[in-house]
Amino acid sequence: MEYNPRPIEAKWQKKWEQEGTYRTKTDPSKPKFYVLDMFPYPSGAGLHVGHPLGYIASDIISRYKRHSGYQVLHPMGYDAFGLPAEQYAVQTGVHPSQSTKENIDRYREQLSNIGFDYDWSRSFATCDPKYYRWTQWIFIQMYSHYYCTETQRAKPLSELENLFSKSGNRDVPAFSGQDPEVFSASEWNEMNPYEKDQALMNYRLAYRKTSHVNWCPELGTVLANDEVKDGRSERGGYPVEKKPMVQWSLRISAYSERLLNDLEGLDWSESLKIVQRNWIGKSTGATVCFSVKLSERKIEAFTTRPDTLFGVTFMVLAPEHPLVDEITTSDRQKAVNEYRKKAASLSDRERQANVDQVSGEFTGGYAFHPITGEEIPIWISDYVLMDYGTGAVMAVPSDDERDRKFASHFNLPITEVYDKSSGENDVNKYKSIHSDFLNGLNVPDALKKIIDYLEQSKIGKAEVRYKLRDAIFSRQRYWGEPIPIIYDRDGVSRALKEDELPLELPTIDDFKPGSDGRSPLSRVKEWVELPGGYRRETDTMPGFAGSSWYFLRYMDPHNEEEFASEEAIQYWREVDLYVGGTEHAVGHLMYARFYHKFLNDIGKVPTAEPFKKLINQGMIQGVIESLYMDKRTADPVRFVCASLAEKEGLEHFSKVLVHADFVDNYGAEDSYLSGEGVKKFTGWNKSFEGAIFECPGGVTNRGKFTPGEGSTATDSHLLTHSEVGKMSKSKYNVINPDEVIEEYGTDCFRMYEMFLGPIEQSKPWDTLGIEGVSKFLRRFWNLYFKEEQFYIEDAKPEKECLVVLHQTIKRVREDIERFSFNTCVSHFMVCTNELRKINCHHREVLEPLIVLIAPFAPHIAEELWSKAGHTNSVALQPYPEFDPGILKKDSVVYPVAVNGKKRTEMEFATSASKDEIESAVRDNEVVKKWSEGKSIKRIIVVPNKMVNVVVV
Repeated sequence: MEYNPRPIEAKWQKKWEQEGTYRTKTDPSKPKFYVLDMFPYPSGAGLHVGHPLGYIASDIISRYKRHSGYQVLHPMGYDAFGLPAEQYAVQTGVHPSQSTKENIDRYREQLSNIGFDYDWSRSFATCDPKYYRWTQWIFIQMYSHYYCTETQRAKPLSELENLFSKSGNRDVPAFSGQDPEVFSASEWNEMNPYEKDQALMNYRLAYRKTSHVNWCPELGTVLANDEVKDGRSERGGYPVEKKPMVQWSLRISAYSERLLNDLEGLDWSESLKIVQRNWIGKSTGATVCFSVKLSERKIEAFTTRPDTLFGVTFMVLAPEHPLVDEITTSDRQKAVNEYRKKAASLSDRERQANVDQVSGEFTGGYAFHPITGEEIPIWISDYVLMDYGTGAVMAVPSDDERDRKFASHFNLPITEVYDKSSGENDVNKYKSIHSDFLNGLNVPDALKKIIDYLEQSKIGKAEVRYKLRDAIFSRQRYWGEPIPIIYDRDGVSRALKEDELPLELPTIDDFKPGSDGRSPLSRVKEWVELPGGYRRETDTMPGFAGSSWYFLRYMDPHNEEEFASEEAIQYWREVDLYVGGTEHAVGHLMYARFYHKFLNDIGKVPTAEPFKKLINQGMIQGVIESLYMDKRTADPVRFVCASLAEKEGLEHFSKVLVHADFVDNYGAEDSYLSGEGVKKFTGWNKSFEGAIFECPGGVTNRGKFTPGEGSTATDSHLLTHSEVGKMSKSKYNVINPDEVIEEYGTDCFRMYEMFLGPIEQSKPWDTLGIEGVSKFLRRFWNLYFKEEQFYIEDAKPEKECLVVLHQTIKRVREDIERFSFNTCVSHFMVCTNELRKINCHHREVLEPLIVLIAPFAPHIAEELWSKAGHTNSVALQPYPEFDPGILKKDSVVYPVAVNGKKRTEMEFATSASKDEIESAVRDNEVVKKWSEGKSIKRIIVVPNKMVNVVVV
């Protein structure tokens, strides 16, 4: 009977859904296992073959754990708010809710087509008011809490207000990333509501302040650093500028030390932990205060090397520093303003990355050295960030590479403060010079002495700082969760009450952002303006708001009283296995860990971390095809064959991307454009309609090839340039999984993706390779058929059959536990070939094999299980255990050596004693030959390994 996968797969997918095969319940009698894929954003393009890689891996683990007796939670939903849907609405007028629903429906169809064991009854989208009610509720909790530095936990803000009313804020144990003004209890009690509200903003975990943000006027919203590239928005390529705006932020910086320390207990890759540690960026050092000439203001600078203070020869401020306007002299104003404008077009990431490009401007202002009193020039430069540290750097060019480059570029003085003439590699052994009372001290002693001096002199203090910045939470757009805050006539903020949630988005038809930097919601007067003079906040939440806690909602998704019941949370606790891409190494994972720690602080979750084990799947890459375009000719445009480009010099050519569908032999070394391919290319890109396409055999003009003298068919092919890279719509190399599945079947697609290589590594998609997996599945299917009829016999199998089965069980179980899915597929292939050779049709062998392969190829497994006479799902069967006794050999072949050189082999029963082996070796004719005329001194028997006869 021929294997025809598509009807089989459709049949079982329908049956799973009808019978609720993968519905999950909270069952305390069973151990639990929570496996989760990172939240997908449902884009209009749908899935390509790279997207399901991690999903298939997690599905195998989910099915394996269910087979192993666990109660498995494996849900799927959609991160549905975001800028793409809103931009689409601006361009087309289609409401984001409509386009998002259409995209979700397409994703659901594609995901179901791949046969995942998701519990779809738990599915949700972050744009559903029933879900984002709880996203708003969490925000309100953050707004209503502060971070206590004594207990290192979040506490209700009401407790802080009580402290203020009794003792003010001078020594209050509350974290504040800002530098709040000090007030007494009486001053607090005399403040009006607006003043109290502003003072509390310095301590709330969700707070409002003026921040310098990446503002994109064209998109009308603030962008995160990773959404900006080369001064332009990643989406659309629009100019981005730095702009001070009043924004809501989350005080994630309060959790820096806990986020850092708790990495140690996580089963994550060390490389991922390093990325998180670097992003948190813990630094130990001191802050130093510098007085400013002709000003009452002071500049506070943080340094990890206060021992080099006597080497400070200039200061550098961030271009956005508020002091720049005050200290810039009139003769420097124009140059400083131009530089600030240029710096505003760069993202923080770009400014930090430009280590080899030195730039800056002198402000004309000076600070005083806090010890020597010498005047120090104040510069601005884009390498100093306003939101990192204090926005000011005390520059020590003798001991800092970036400061040295800056000083050398602008011819500023360099004062050596350590004697490095000895060539000593250990910096701690250097001795201080030119450093007054520090002279002669090594680095550790100098550090201790200078910090004591700074604190005694009240010009500085020891401090620990972190690079981790608070998360800007406001977005000036429509398609996001409304922020549940209202303001009275005086601008005093108030959170909505719980019974006022969810605060739903109003329906609008104009999604364009306001030119004044306000969101489209600001134009909806009937929504914004409330009775009693109140008005709503019109910014919406960022994309990470809904995706930072979604894993908790899956535990109890239909609960209308709380985001999840205590019973459900206590049972599922945290995610046991989280699978997703490395692109989320900092943003999503950091925010999710922060949210979880906050919810743990307020008693809503029992664990300190949300994800116990994390696997970053690699990328499935595509082949990027391009043509060589001659940069020396413009009219007409000239394209040449790869071989001609190499002959004429590649420096004369630029590469133009070609759609994969136009290329013959796509992905191969000899991929090319035929005359037909040229027609498709010029029809697709009208600007090249008049182009010349030249190859060794002749010239193709306007899609018509004119052969050269003596040309061959191969000569007339326009060879393309092929390289492996990211699979994406912009590279025109996307492969739709629906098309692959339609041709080869879902199980083949699943097993091929796993067969490509280790899950963590990137690997190119090779359509030719899938043929091998397809043939394997047909061979596997045929194990269960004889003369076109399903056939399994109940007779006792030979040991040879059982050994093949149990070797495979052992190897597959071990490799699943190691997430080595590619080798599992290899084991199945080897097993199938071995069983075919020995013509095995025994139920005792073939039925366990069905269950064994079920996590990888669930549809073929269900069909064969059913044909074997079973009425229940194979997904609910116990996973096969291997029997060590079956794999135990009855005899062992020993190599026998004489004086270390192998001379023969002898076979012994595994039960043979050492004495029996020695006796047989002595009587062996070969051993007698090599020991003739000599005496056997001793016989060394290494059990189950070898025998060595020592003769003298």
